[in-house]
Amino acid sequence: MISPGYAHTMARYNAWQNQGLIGAADRLDPSARHLDRGAFFGSLQRTFSHLLWADTIWMSRFDGWQAPAVGLPDSAGFAPDWATLKTARKSADTRITDWASRLEEEDLSGDLIWYSAVSGREMTKPLGLCVSHFFNHQTHHRGQIHAMLTAAGANPGDTDLIFMPEDA
Repeated sequence: MISPGYAHTMARYNAWQNQGLIGAADRLDPSARHLDRGAFFGSLQRTFSHLLWADTIWMSRFDGWQAPAVGLPDSAGFAPDWATLKTARKSADTRITDWASRLEEEDLSGDLIWYSAVSGREMTKPLGLCVSHFFNHQTHHRGQIHAMLTAAGANPGDTDLIFMPEDA
């Protein structure tokens, strides 16, 4: 379904995009980051927090990270403040990129089995599909963040994968 090269490219893209979005959000007043803007998780802070939570829970399944101590209902409060979120996001992006750079073809084959608290049951899905979902989920919520930043007057910069710098 996917290759290690795809995963590594998407991990780099994830880090590049998060850096740009956080940079744009950093230029906003703290109250602007907490303002409910009508997105699924409400504010920029809460959407960034949910995204970090989701990345952490998926990486606990893919690479043995410690799973978050909170579930989906509390994911928007996973990173309680902006400084914590920025530090944790940067660390997570580095770790995700490192993980993706170590992948081999066989690492993306077979099934992933995990207990989903959201569905209340054990799940079994192809690992490649789960990794694709992981990157797609990131892009989905970054799109929401981009829209909120644009509405707030912040310019997050390019988001197109084809414009990602080679050194990103």
